[in-house]
Amino acid sequence: MLDEAREAPQAVARQLAEDGERWAAFGAKLRQQPPASLLTIARGSSDHAAHYAAYLVMARLGRLVTSMPMSLVTLYQSRIRCDGLASLAFSQSGQSPDLIGPTDYFRQCGAITCAFVNDAASPLARAAEWMFPLHAAQETSVAATKSFIAQLVAGARFTASWQDDKTLRSALGQLPAALEKAVQADWTPALDVLHGADRLFVVGRGLGLPVAMEAALKFKETCGIQAEAFSGAEIQHGPMALIDEGYPLLVFAPRGPAQSGLLELAQAMRARGARVLLAAPQGTPGANLPLVHAPQEELDPVCAIQSFYPMVEALARARGNDPDRPPHLKKVTRTS
Repeated sequence: MLDEAREAPQAVARQLAEDGERWAAFGAKLRQQPPASLLTIARGSSDHAAHYAAYLVMARLGRLVTSMPMSLVTLYQSRIRCDGLASLAFSQSGQSPDLIGPTDYFRQCGAITCAFVNDAASPLARAAEWMFPLHAAQETSVAATKSFIAQLVAGARFTASWQDDKTLRSALGQLPAALEKAVQADWTPALDVLHGADRLFVVGRGLGLPVAMEAALKFKETCGIQAEAFSGAEIQHGPMALIDEGYPLLVFAPRGPAQSGLLELAQAMRARGARVLLAAPQGTPGANLPLVHAPQEELDPVCAIQSFYPMVEALARARGNDPDRPPHLKKVTRTS
């Protein structure tokens, strides 16, 4: 897991060097034939990456994006209308029937279908009209790292291609260098706070919420910690009642419109006695986990999760767990 997390900058560089003409053609198609509705198809870590892509599309293009409950097609046999629809499938293996089935259905019904997948020869890759490999190379650890980061980049690349945004494309080109810095960031203060934890809230908002969701999943997978992810706004609607003296929180507060509210939340929870790990840019008051600036603000969450992965791998080992082989889990999950 650690080796693969450290390979993410190279994986991103490979992805950005490939498929340029296909990305340009896809972007032109979307501009010429803008979809009336979009949905994402994904599970697990891939679903968190899909949330990031969806937020970028909604924030930049003003088009609503829905997360697809796959069982509508695979179990309930619902006849989803496909007029003006675009579906975006995110997967590492491309093997799960509940991603393949809806993608195949939407393509047969005339929707625009796209898959961002690490295995370019997988059934999901074949099912979609437009397929973009992640180019993350083989990933053997059960806990996804470099493939997740590659999916985040694919989502940003999708948005940049649709908008034909040269500034975002340029920022993506500089991202591998920022990721190299992020993987070296010192997050060791988290080890003492979380070594004996059995529960944890992970907090983010806006573009930072998907990486908070991913971090919570990794705490469960690799460390056996009952971690839950919440929006910095949503946590105030009930979950906050659980936060008392000594309760651990990890707050992701990268740059952007959501940052000030997250910093206020972290300060308020510290005043309550919670043990707050605040991931924020160096120099931010109260920050004890440094976040590296990405070339563009909207890409900061990608650098944030890059810094998180080595820490959670070390935490798992400190707690006596094997992060490469979590109990009861396997690399390829097939659900229907």
